[in-house]
Amino acid sequence: MRTATIERKTRETEISVWLDLDGSGDGDIDTGIGFLDHMLESFARHAMIDLKVRASGDLHVDFHHTTEDTGIVIGKAVARALGDFAGITRFGAALIPMDETLTRAVLDASGRPYLVWKVTVPSPRLGEMDSELFKEWFQAFAQNAGLCLHVENLYGVNSHHIVESCFKAVARALRQAVSPDERLDGAVASTKGILEGDDSL
Repeated sequence: MRTATIERKTRETEISVWLDLDGSGDGDIDTGIGFLDHMLESFARHAMIDLKVRASGDLHVDFHHTTEDTGIVIGKAVARALGDFAGITRFGAALIPMDETLTRAVLDASGRPYLVWKVTVPSPRLGEMDSELFKEWFQAFAQNAGLCLHVENLYGVNSHHIVESCFKAVARALRQAVSPDERLDGAVASTKGILEGDDSL
């Protein structure tokens, strides 16, 4: 069972996450940020993971801490569920259209985190959420999940479409990357014989 539960409490946020990498796409999300809830529900659906998130944070200050810390905890849960990264396809890629928008996401579930973010969101806010926070979420997620993640919006006009296509593209790429590769027979997809996944995260 590739499942994980992570809880994290700081002076700024308190977050709990449960996920199942082999789920049916059920998202049960409550972060206190409506637009982020919508994105994470879409993320769970298209990654085909079951994801439960409960977050409370200092939203009276702004949404930064809750957004970033949610990315941290979901990322840690993915890493724990993957364990040593053995037997997975490892690489994933997706091109996702949404009306006038097209976004590409490519990732390597290697345990070596990196984010390339080539996305410009025209509107400064979506709902009550500052647009600059979306990069912060993906940075925190990639760093803690151990993903080398490249996200590029190739074109688009509508800010909602741009951001949602990013979440959907990353979800689809993740779904492909963490899928078991039967031909590996449980081995690691690396000539080194080991990836950097750490179940103690």
